[in-house]
Amino acid sequence: MVERVIVAGFGGQGVIFLGKLLAQAAMEQGKNVTYFPAYGPEVRGGRANCHVVVSTEEIFSPVVARPNSLLVMNQPSWDYFGPRLDGKGLAVVNSSMVKVPALEGSRRLLLVPATEIATELGEIRAANMVMLGAYNRVRDLLPLEALLESLRLVLGERKAGLYEVNARALRKGAELAED
Repeated sequence: MVERVIVAGFGGQGVIFLGKLLAQAAMEQGKNVTYFPAYGPEVRGGRANCHVVVSTEEIFSPVVARPNSLLVMNQPSWDYFGPRLDGKGLAVVNSSMVKVPALEGSRRLLLVPATEIATELGEIRAANMVMLGAYNRVRDLLPLEALLESLRLVLGERKAGLYEVNARALRKGAELAED
């Protein structure tokens, strides 16, 4: 099993955090993992993305040229990374901010109104967790409980107060993907 993922959006949308959480949870589950974040100096509002590879085999490069999965938070990221999606890949798109044409071939598209759901949950910054929950449910990559345990670890003591809203967002994304 090899899953090559690109997560992309604006700085401040939690793209880097999402990738870090995914990598941490996969590592805790005994998978081989690479995590490669990339962001501009402007941090908030600039382009941010990360490459995550999760595998049961040895990983030779952290760079993802043709992702199996693409998690996209905004339109410029879709325009840039969308064409790279593998011919049988999965695109999980924040439909609150991205308009995507129909995908050709056997590629799959999951439209997630992540920003709207996060706003309803009372924390717009949890849109990234809605996306991760939906993606993980469709790919069945990790047990939801593993993500929740790693969420607590990655948030640490300093941000422990954000656990509950992020956990609700993860669960809501997973529920959405079941439907």
